[in-house]
Amino acid sequence: MIEKSTNIRKDAQFIAEIERSCFSTPWTVEQIISSEDTTAFFLAKDGEKVIGYGGMYTVLDEGYVTNIGVLPEYRRKGIGSKIVKELINFSIEKSLSFITLEVRVSNVAAIELYKTFEFNEVGRRKNFYRNPTEDAFIMTRYFKYE
Repeated sequence: MIEKSTNIRKDAQFIAEIERSCFSTPWTVEQIISSEDTTAFFLAKDGEKVIGYGGMYTVLDEGYVTNIGVLPEYRRKGIGSKIVKELINFSIEKSLSFITLEVRVSNVAAIELYKTFEFNEVGRRKNFYRNPTEDAFIMTRYFKYE
């Protein structure tokens, strides 16, 4: 089940745990809490346990994904897809023009996931990531409304 966080102060510890298990430069609890006014967090749960999350902030009619992460023991079970789908649904509800994100060029699984949701590579950021240093693809999905 995916749900939007309604209490980021309560959920920040779980998000930070996922960050630590997924990323070499994880967000801290303090950084997560400080972003609560600008970022929507969507939680994937197994019962009451938070097992994954996606974050996105909006500027005008633009959506920027902060991170998507799933605990290692829950990967390859479609949870990442459900999180991406929820971010897309949120974007459509908000009538956003696009949703965009960065992804390590070596993260083939994530790149393929995003492509299945009609994200396209629109650019490359040199040396965007640290630990290890690596380029990022900028991937964007545009929305058209009638």
